[in-house]
Amino acid sequence: TNRIEGVAKEAAGSIKQSAGKLVGNEKLQVEGAVEKAAGKAQNAVGKAQNAVGKAQDKIAKELKK
Repeated sequence: TNRIEGVAKEAAGSIKQSAGKLVGNEKLQVEGAVEKAAGKAQNAVGKAQNAVGKAQDKIAKELKK
C-alpha cells in the first residue's frame, strides 16, 4: 500500500504545485513540491518492501527444497 499511497501523494503534490504556479501562489507551489517529494519517498519505501518480500519468498522456497 505504500506504493499506491506514494503515487497518490506524488500526483496530488504535482497538481498542487502546478496550481500554485498557475495562480502565482508560491506557498502552494512549495507545499505541492514537498508533498510530491514525500510521495516519491513513500513509493520508494513500498518498492523496497516489495523487494524484501520477494527475497523472503525466494529464500523460503529454497529452504523447503
